Amino acid sequence: MSHKVHPHEEHKTHAPSSVRCAVLTVSDSRSPETDYGGRTIAYQLVHGGHQVVRRWIVPDDPGRIDEAILDVVKDDEVDALIMTGGTGIARRDVTFEVVRRRLGKVMDGFGEIFRYLSYKEIGPSAVLSRAIAGVAGGKVVIALPGSPGACELAMQKLILPELAHMIQQVRK
Repeated sequence: MSHKVHPHEEHKTHAPSSVRCAVLTVSDSRSPETDYGGRTIAYQLVHGGHQVVRRWIVPDDPGRIDEAILDVVKDDEVDALIMTGGTGIARRDVTFEVVRRRLGKVMDGFGEIFRYLSYKEIGPSAVLSRAIAGVAGGKVVIALPGSPGACELAMQKLILPELAHMIQQVRK
């Protein structure tokens, strides 16, 4: 008896083996030495077989965040932007608003499932997260909380298993 391949698994067979990623940390207080969220994302990407072609930090400033997103959207050497920081509800947390304005398509399920997984680990404070993902200018854009634990959770449970498939779908 032959094994029937599920349609969503069939799609993944056409996905790229490696994705070229930019990692952006949004923070007024992090430096390259203390950027634990960005470091976690970059480490997970490389160990997952992907490339980190750019990594940098910008302050919690809507104009600077927007400029960084636009730079990545125009960069032919980048397939995906993964951001960390500024997704909470504090006054300075503006990443969500800036990213949401730039997304042509939102992957609503990303934020929903991320908050569900977070809830299982940290309880009700997971509702404070405004993690978001979608497509902007033909690039996958994902915004995660600044917590290294949240970054690791998202990378392991959502991003690494699905990133290449996301890129394959965006290129169709």
